[in-house]
Amino acid sequence: MHRSKFLLILIVTAFFSGTTTKAQVKNTTKNSKITTLNYEELKPFLHKNNDTTYVVNFWATWCMPCVKELPAFEKLHKKYKSKNVEVVLVSLDFSKQIETNLIPFIKKKKLQAKILHFEDSNEQFWIPDIAENWSGSIPATLIYNRQKRKFYEQTFSYEELQNELQTFLN
Repeated sequence: MHRSKFLLILIVTAFFSGTTTKAQVKNTTKNSKITTLNYEELKPFLHKNNDTTYVVNFWATWCMPCVKELPAFEKLHKKYKSKNVEVVLVSLDFSKQIETNLIPFIKKKKLQAKILHFEDSNEQFWIPDIAENWSGSIPATLIYNRQKRKFYEQTFSYEELQNELQTFLN
């Protein structure tokens, strides 16, 4: 998806969802463990400085390339969770569709990696702050650890994802 289309979607979402207050952001959805974060709350997940390697994938249930690659992230999570690797799936789904789309999708696919819901209408700030070369398209992935940081605006197969992760572990 081109940046202009992604930005249009974010603008429409912001218009229909109204202004998000700090109190709303901290709430979790009914009967679930999905927490909605704004960028200031998401940022610590993107800059941890410990012995873990983080694989942070930005995705949405309405993004077919994202859905196609999710099994690769789940497989990576299962294989490497005991090896100081944490997979974080950051959903960009629309807030009004968390109960109707996101939660049922997570349950149906039996996703086990950490899942966060992200909503922040100031995309002109957070997109380049996450990665200067990010156009705003998804899927997008950030892999980082204490020594290295790399951003990918692409779809991964499991083999490609594992190969990239290995460059961080070696």
